[in-house]
Amino acid sequence: MVDLESEVPPLPPRYRFRDLLLGDQGWQHDDRVQVEFYMNENTFKERLKLFFIKNQRSSLRIRLFNFSLKLLSCLLYIIRVLLENPSQGNEWSHIFWVNRSLPLWGLQVSVALISLFETILLGYLSYKGNIWEQILRIPFILEIINAVPFIISIFWPSLRNLFVPVFLNCWLAKHALENMINDLHRAIQRTQSAMFNQVLILISTLLCLIFTCICGIQHLERIGKKLNLFDSLYFCIVTFSTVGFGDVTPETWSSKLFVVAMICVALVVLPIQFEQLAYLWMERQKSGGNYSRHRAQTEKHVVLCVSSLKIDLLMDFLNEFYAHPRLQDYYVVILCPTEMDVQVRRVLQIPMWSQRVIYLQGSALKDQDLLRAKMDDAEACFILSSRCEVDRTSSDHQTILRAWAVKDFAPNCPLYVQILKPENKFHIKFADHVVCEEEFKYAMLALNCICPATSTLITLLVHTSRGQEGQQSPEQWQKMYGRCSGNEVYHIVLEESTFFAEYEGKSFTYASFHAHKKFGVCLIGVRREDNKNILLNPGPRYIMNATDICFYINITKEENSAFKNQDQQRKSNVSRSFYHGPSRLPVHSIIASMGTVAIDLQDTSCRSASGPTLTLPVEGSKEVRRPSIAPVLEVADTSSIQTCDLLSDQSEDENTPDEEISSNLEYAKGYPPYSPYIGSSPTFCHLLQEKVPFCCLRLDKSCQHNYYEDAKAYGFKNKLIIVAAETAGNGLYNFIVPLRAYYRPKKELNPIVLLLDNPLDDLLRCGVTFAANMVVVDKESTMSAEEDYMADAKTIVNVQTLFRLFSSLSIITELTHPANMRFMQFRAKDCYSLALSKLEKKERERGSNLAFMFRLPFAAGRVFSISMLDTLLYQSFVKDYMISITRLLLGLDTIPGSGFLCSMKITEDDLWIRTYARLYQKLCSSTGDVPIGIYRTESQKLTTSESQISISVEEWEDTKDSREPGHHRGNHRNSTSSDQSDHPLLRRKSMQWARRLSRKGPKHSGKTAEKITQQRLNLYRRSERQELAELVKNRMKHLGLSTVGYDEMNDHQSTLSYILINPSPDTRLELNDVVYLIRPDPLSYLPNSEPSRKNSICNATGQDAREETQL
Repeated sequence: MVDLESEVPPLPPRYRFRDLLLGDQGWQHDDRVQVEFYMNENTFKERLKLFFIKNQRSSLRIRLFNFSLKLLSCLLYIIRVLLENPSQGNEWSHIFWVNRSLPLWGLQVSVALISLFETILLGYLSYKGNIWEQILRIPFILEIINAVPFIISIFWPSLRNLFVPVFLNCWLAKHALENMINDLHRAIQRTQSAMFNQVLILISTLLCLIFTCICGIQHLERIGKKLNLFDSLYFCIVTFSTVGFGDVTPETWSSKLFVVAMICVALVVLPIQFEQLAYLWMERQKSGGNYSRHRAQTEKHVVLCVSSLKIDLLMDFLNEFYAHPRLQDYYVVILCPTEMDVQVRRVLQIPMWSQRVIYLQGSALKDQDLLRAKMDDAEACFILSSRCEVDRTSSDHQTILRAWAVKDFAPNCPLYVQILKPENKFHIKFADHVVCEEEFKYAMLALNCICPATSTLITLLVHTSRGQEGQQSPEQWQKMYGRCSGNEVYHIVLEESTFFAEYEGKSFTYASFHAHKKFGVCLIGVRREDNKNILLNPGPRYIMNATDICFYINITKEENSAFKNQDQQRKSNVSRSFYHGPSRLPVHSIIASMGTVAIDLQDTSCRSASGPTLTLPVEGSKEVRRPSIAPVLEVADTSSIQTCDLLSDQSEDENTPDEEISSNLEYAKGYPPYSPYIGSSPTFCHLLQEKVPFCCLRLDKSCQHNYYEDAKAYGFKNKLIIVAAETAGNGLYNFIVPLRAYYRPKKELNPIVLLLDNPLDDLLRCGVTFAANMVVVDKESTMSAEEDYMADAKTIVNVQTLFRLFSSLSIITELTHPANMRFMQFRAKDCYSLALSKLEKKERERGSNLAFMFRLPFAAGRVFSISMLDTLLYQSFVKDYMISITRLLLGLDTIPGSGFLCSMKITEDDLWIRTYARLYQKLCSSTGDVPIGIYRTESQKLTTSESQISISVEEWEDTKDSREPGHHRGNHRNSTSSDQSDHPLLRRKSMQWARRLSRKGPKHSGKTAEKITQQRLNLYRRSERQELAELVKNRMKHLGLSTVGYDEMNDHQSTLSYILINPSPDTRLELNDVVYLIRPDPLSYLPNSEPSRKNSICNATGQDAREETQL
């Protein structure tokens, strides 16, 4: 075999790789021949075909010319009829011969020649081998009928007045119009709506039928009534509309036959056209049609992309989006791949929404559907994930693809994306605003354990409200709670602000305190003009600049506020209350913001980060004087700022030797060595110095390192925090980090127990009886149900069981639907809950977006729904800083110099402060903290319900000796009759015990019989709660657990809690109030040298001054 490779000559030097890259000029002297390739367009026929048929623009011109010719021929026919004088007589020759003037004949012959030539040419160019296919086409036949007689009349003059049905050219004009529209679509490279094409075809068909009928009847009646064109038009309209007045009727049999034929044609053709139009209309109603290009260029609109649109999601978006005045003229285009829901269709038919909301059925992954929604002209695109799917990761994948498709189609369109899993967040990092559901969910659940009702606080801040909720209620707490819920976060440039302009060059805490005192606004953060980072409470060392952007909490923004001069009112208030108390001291000596205050009275004790206290100043003399508060300085003084050195925890010095020996855990401050997902913000927190083996993480199973099998055996000093979740996902990282943050003292760190399943035995082993909080996370597997609102059924019933078994346990629950909050801690016979239900209905009728806010579990922060945070994404369209501020409040992001959210509890030692304004001043002057709200708990008078009946057996035994036996038995029967009627099962068990005891009665002595009677009476008096308590205790004994500490009688059902966001300065403080604080970043005040523990600034005998540096 010949080696083929040996026959291939080597490449010349000019074809080497180097020469191909650098170029070679030697090719110019080569003998090369340039070859041009043609695709048979070089022939004359192909060039004609390219011009008349293939080329869209030239073909469009040809068809437009043809359409004009057909209309001209019809117009010439009408002119001929109008110019013709009606002849007398009824001869049939009037049907075949007409009067046609010579100029008119010349025009008609010219039009016929051109039309016939064009038809023959197009037939020749479109010929494909079958000539009969071209000849038997209806347009070709009509063309022959209308053009050939005129051409023959050129050679045979006697036929010039021969009648030719030229009016049939209207059908050729219709055919040309259809082809012209198709060529127009090809030429402009756009697909027009099929609805438009079908309507155009229907109208043209109807006009052709009417025109043909008019001309035909007029011509056939030349031997009858000699109708003119107007009478023929009148007759056709009356006949086709099925009215039939009968004043104009055809006389000749030919015209009658023609009318019958036209009616039959109309009955066949028009229903087909109407059916196709109706079908397209229905399909368009399903798909939504298109968003007008003209409207997109003249009006503003946003696009909402969702997998499936539910009525709750739609109403939350519309109510929040259109709550802002400047968005009233915006249009909302909904792009959804599924057909419109019945409830959604009903809502979108309401006039308020039908003019502003447009529903398009389509996919964001198709450019055609994005073009229909005019995505490239949209002001923003909101992409929401479907949280009701079982596979949330799959839902995130769909969201990511939608975001990529929109970014590819419209790169300049701002994206607002909602994602479910934190590990998928980095795929959409390019989006302008991203809200990760699990990040926010777990962070709020964690802060709920530290700062009660943080979820309610954040929910109220991100909802738009006017503060009018609950103002019609007779209860004072509902009025205060509803009015304060109208507070939101706003922003303004300092030099343009009436609130803050006068504080330029002053410290942040000075501006925050005096703005609150003067205007009632709460300044919480700032942002430099040249910096994108927002700083929450940067502390008293931050000096306000004229270009700073101030972020504040208020009922309304400053631009919508009216300022009134209240100098006279202030003078009258001062004159009325100039002297106060037995010491006859003026008020300005008590309220520090007005002047004289002793600096040595300020609090110098260090407070814990999670539970600070404001103690009374030390009395240096026996003078009777009210405690005073230090003034808030305009510029920070080093000696007046009391910051705790959290890097060296002072709590270590407070440990006794016994506690140090018993403590096996040694903590160190630092950043977590591993990040569970990309995009998590590094947080400075408490870490174990040594990594714990994986086997030791199982609480209920012993290993070679420890032999403990329940939480009680570990001997934890602090109460547990139990998290009941379905899986240990990456989102738990955001739950653990806030509970291990560096600013929390070591002695207050709560052990965290993750419970992946919650039967009663596991609950008891993990220490539910002595837990501080139990967090119940909504399970993903239960989010999908046949009935949407049933997705929370399992969670609600399980939490209700926990509530009945462990009534003193603080349970924090997450639900899928906010409407199901009314079932939390459900009591069927609670009249107060029924009254709240009526109040919720009234608020919903008034148009409130927060109708559920008065439900006691939500107001107390014991339940929340992550869907309520959807408004955070919507609100970011107007307030682009809301997501950043919320992440800083929840601890999801940490920025150097930015503060964090914590809380303090008002004790009896703090009541001397009296009002919220004085508390504001005390915090700003001592530690630089900024309060933003109060969590208040009040006693509630509830009616006696079934779950509240609890009578102690010991109390009955103490009082039995003071009563007569017979009288006592009678009272017992009367008192238990109603209880037995309410408890049929208890009554049945009691009767069985009574029968059993009655059989054994004669065998015992009198003392034994009295004891048995006592047992029977105790059983009668035992309540349902006592039965549940016995069940739990027996189960604990069976598992070998100690029942010490299980308090089944401790119940919080007689209290209600609520939040007051940014209350008025004169709000009175009450005992056990929890104040929300934004505390400055302790890392911003680091000492130059490492201080010793004994000389820490946090000691009670703290130093007078201390040099600090900015981190």
